[in-house]
Amino acid sequence: MKPMGPIPPEFAAQTGALTIAGRSAETWMEGREGPVFVYDPAIVASRVARFRAAFPSIDLHYAIKANPFVPLLAAMAAMVDGFDVASAGELAKVAPLGKPVSFAGPGKRDAELTAAIRAGVTVNLESEGEARRALSISEGLGVRPRLAVRVNPDVELRGSGMKMGGRPSPFGIDAERVPPLVRELIVAGADWRGFHIYAGSQALDPQAIIDTQGATIALAARLADAAGATPPLVNLGGGFGVPYFAGDKPLPVETVGAALERALATRPAILGDSRFAIELGRWLVAESGVYLARVIDRKDSGGETFLILDGGLHHQLAASGNFGTVVRRNYPLAVAHAMGAEPVETVSVVGPLCTPLDRLGDRVALPVAQVGDIVAVFLAGAYGATASPSAFLGHPPAAETLGAPA
Repeated sequence: MKPMGPIPPEFAAQTGALTIAGRSAETWMEGREGPVFVYDPAIVASRVARFRAAFPSIDLHYAIKANPFVPLLAAMAAMVDGFDVASAGELAKVAPLGKPVSFAGPGKRDAELTAAIRAGVTVNLESEGEARRALSISEGLGVRPRLAVRVNPDVELRGSGMKMGGRPSPFGIDAERVPPLVRELIVAGADWRGFHIYAGSQALDPQAIIDTQGATIALAARLADAAGATPPLVNLGGGFGVPYFAGDKPLPVETVGAALERALATRPAILGDSRFAIELGRWLVAESGVYLARVIDRKDSGGETFLILDGGLHHQLAASGNFGTVVRRNYPLAVAHAMGAEPVETVSVVGPLCTPLDRLGDRVALPVAQVGDIVAVFLAGAYGATASPSAFLGHPPAAETLGAPA
């Protein structure tokens, strides 16, 4: 038997039939031909409220790559201060929502820069070449562009699942080259919007985040001094992790927030008039989502029992261990009609795909599940449907749905 990660608190205390946003898993599956992702907006709202209490002076941006489901974005528009996008396709989803938008990502095509500049979006520049293209495009449009500089920081976020700083990178501009570019943007007449500094993601160590945020503030001050200009906004990135696996502990954001507020109270004078933002994706939405799939076969092989579902890695790649993890570990799973029941057998939960990679639970302990029963995969609100190879082997995509607000 292998352990599973912790079920999110809103579901962990349930007994009997699993409910999501006030409706049973069976109800969410009624009339559907296959699996479904269900997102509970009340859980997202609770995470936003917790952030606001812990970081009272910080703007909150949602990085929509974590989950760009349009009804969820519409619900979040009332909760956050802005959206962060990474493509013209993502920009099109949030443009009608009336919130400030910033656009990051290397390799922006001219058409994407044109759309962003025309829409008044803040473009986070990833290179000097991109900066010059943006200036040329804005001149042709007769528009003053809103341009920020994404910095490749000289620090990394310790313990992060994906490091984004402290090394050569396609993301951002090396710190020592940032001040002359800022001066060039200002001389060219651009509306310079500040710095975007992102050092890593999926960190659960509060001290590592605190140290990185302190180093980021110091770096922003050095760059601003060297450029001779105060940044209107310093985007500190995010990096807040969620507990996916056995042994993971929830991040105490209150500890992080208190430390950041203290650091900002004594920040260097050059940053005195700057606003600060944190952009979060998975921490806001991961625990709100549940992926529901039915058992279509139950079989024994070589002394092991397999539950074969009608969904798998083509919908929920991350839970299969094939999305950025080095060692495969189990997401939390449950038999949807038996929440809180004692596990009585060890099974492997697999999908319908013709590949041994399609394994959502590796020798996990569960209550007995029969053909037709529903298995719930938790922490499915981030990097699920759109981060999975939905066209692989020609199986149909999963449905997505948003619960009613509380």
